[in-house]
Amino acid sequence: MTMLRSAGEVVLPSRPLSASELDIACASGDYDVVVAQLTDRFDAALLARASIKGIANYAVGFDNVDVAAATANGVLVCNTPGVLTEATADLAMLLILATARRCVEADEFTRSGRFEGWRPELLLGADVSGAALGLAGFGRIARATAKRALGFGMDVRYTVRRGPIPDGELGELAGRVRYLPWTELVRTSDFLSLHVPLTEDTLHLIDAATLRSMKPTAFLINTARGPIIDEKALVDALRSGEIGGAGLDVYECEPRLASGLAGLPNTTLLPHVGSATRSVRARMAELCADNAVAMAVGEPPRHPVNAGEPGISPETGHPARG
Repeated sequence: MTMLRSAGEVVLPSRPLSASELDIACASGDYDVVVAQLTDRFDAALLARASIKGIANYAVGFDNVDVAAATANGVLVCNTPGVLTEATADLAMLLILATARRCVEADEFTRSGRFEGWRPELLLGADVSGAALGLAGFGRIARATAKRALGFGMDVRYTVRRGPIPDGELGELAGRVRYLPWTELVRTSDFLSLHVPLTEDTLHLIDAATLRSMKPTAFLINTARGPIIDEKALVDALRSGEIGGAGLDVYECEPRLASGLAGLPNTTLLPHVGSATRSVRARMAELCADNAVAMAVGEPPRHPVNAGEPGISPETGHPARG
């Protein structure tokens, strides 16, 4: 807030704006830049009416913004990449371990007073060491997750749309991970972890048919975006034993969960805390404020999403419409 206020006037609403209030604020001409969260939706209709220079998203993802519509209307969009890679990879590994070893069930079992001593078959879980980890996508967070998984002795595979990544682009992971086509990755993974952005192509990437293709002992992990999974189909698969369990940090209709999901014992459910460490959230705030200030004064921001697109100047990132 200090960074923002040192650059100009800042209006901080006392509560989150409704969709209609956000629309009115963006169209009012009173604001140069909007600092937004993932819960703030900027659709084509809002952006067509907007009279703003830019949107500084307090997140790495920007699926809450219709970027094509923003570009068409000369609105620059910025995000906060790079700072939450390690924290989110930590959480992916946490979900793998917690779900495999039934951590939530065991915690509740102990707290409820049912623990009466060691028993040979008490809360038996799945092995992580030696298990096959399939990574859907292989960007920064997936690669950081791969490094952690290798430390636990996992057999790490990945898939990306363009096919196998050359060893020269894999760095320290060259020779330690291997590419599999999507269908084979789904069929053979003991843990399937999602690390793809939410797009039209990845919406419900995990549907009923995909879940049926997984091992009945497999676990699904999601730290990416909720709508990548058809959550109703997931509940059905978990109930019927089509898959072994799921560890989720994001949900299809956040903050609501699909009916029945919360009651399933073979799940670990977290409230979208992938980047929730004090240092990461502070750094995200700094990047977001830095982007906002740059856009407000017409300077090139550090992390533009659509700079150089038609309607946006490639040199400054400033709307070309003037």
